[in-house]
Amino acid sequence: MSVTAEIPTQDLEARLSPGALVTDRDVIDSYASDKALFCPAGQALALVRARTVDDVVAVMSFATQHHIPVVTQGARTGLSGAANAVDGGLLLNVAAMDQVLEIDEVNRTCRVQPGVINQDLKTALAEHGLAYPPDPGSVAISTIGGNVATNAGGMCCVKYGVTKDYVRAMTVVLADGTVTKLGRPTAKGVAGLDLAALFVGSEGTLGTIVEVTLALKPALTQPITAVGIFPDTASAGRTVTEYMGSGANPSMLEFIDDPSVAMINAYGDFGLPDDVGALLLVQSDAKGAGAMEELEAFRRVAESNGGSEVFVSDDPADSQMLVAARRAVAPAMEKYAHTRGGGELVDDVCVPRSALGEFFERLALIDARFDVEVATAGHAGDGNMHPSVVFDAGDEAQVSQAQEAFAAIMQLGLDLGGTITGEHGVGFLKREWLGRELDAGARLMHTQIKNALDPLGILNPGKMFGV
Repeated sequence: MSVTAEIPTQDLEARLSPGALVTDRDVIDSYASDKALFCPAGQALALVRARTVDDVVAVMSFATQHHIPVVTQGARTGLSGAANAVDGGLLLNVAAMDQVLEIDEVNRTCRVQPGVINQDLKTALAEHGLAYPPDPGSVAISTIGGNVATNAGGMCCVKYGVTKDYVRAMTVVLADGTVTKLGRPTAKGVAGLDLAALFVGSEGTLGTIVEVTLALKPALTQPITAVGIFPDTASAGRTVTEYMGSGANPSMLEFIDDPSVAMINAYGDFGLPDDVGALLLVQSDAKGAGAMEELEAFRRVAESNGGSEVFVSDDPADSQMLVAARRAVAPAMEKYAHTRGGGELVDDVCVPRSALGEFFERLALIDARFDVEVATAGHAGDGNMHPSVVFDAGDEAQVSQAQEAFAAIMQLGLDLGGTITGEHGVGFLKREWLGRELDAGARLMHTQIKNALDPLGILNPGKMFGV
């Protein structure tokens, strides 16, 4: 749909909170995309910065009336193009709906609006002795609504799970403006289909989430930390497989390869060793002596798989610095990519933990095959790897090589029984690959559900489903 003056945006403005509708072209275009490369951003008709549920209802009702596409956005920190504008559509940004509505200490739940920043929620909960564990790399800037829309994970997932494990209930505005409540705040409940779970990871293709009820944990115990140094990535991968196979239950198990370590060290002083093949960062928050026992078990497994050194520390300052180093991968890689032409494609494949050794062996072959650089970090404990392809974005040959390497990594994930995305989502970037991962029956169900909830096809068209 092309942008046209025939659509009466003044009618929409009259239904919205004062100042919510933005028609200034420069402002609209500044909201047109997230952080993904190779994902087109169309020219939106207008931007709505919603402040209330009524604003969202007004947008959906207006869009249905005029058959206008709607792209719901939060902080636009995504890496798949799911928040990108489409021609002639409305950008519905809910970042300003950012209130923590309730913290229930007895039932260990909270109710939040979609624009609440993940880290801000954690800070608010800490005052009540409670914790919300999911912690994506963008924890300081990403919103809960966006986390739910992509089923975000993070470094604590190996023990505490991902976003979907904490979503109890939600309020959703459907395509025609209907407001509905899904799920329930109780710890148990099997009355009807789990429709709330259906919306987790749906990337704005089924409706707009305007409130979420989350399950919480008691404040987490301060962990102790170990770092294992390995001669190559495959030995680190085998260590993860054997360690987790032993019944270990670490609260964190992260992987960083040699190129990523070098980028981190060039970015800031985090105390990481130079010239390593790979590094595993492990934490345990088990009670009493259990934490040290888990890390000593890691030491034994690491050394049996060729690990040259394992450092264990119970100093909270060491733990904080090492976690900060892991979180620095993204900005460090971005800084490095700027020195190599600015191109950076962050992949997000997840494979069974048992396949990590083979994954790294075959990833090394991909790296050698293409004229680009591949640097990898990821959540080793649950098999979710983030190989990043760094290239010169101004060199057509390198751009082509980068895209081929990116595709080869996704195919590798599927070949090893994994998935094309563990937590970043499908969006536009991987929509063609979704059909390769799903079988015919699953593809049919996806299409039928989409058509039932969005019969006009106005909700984030062209994303995920490719329609």
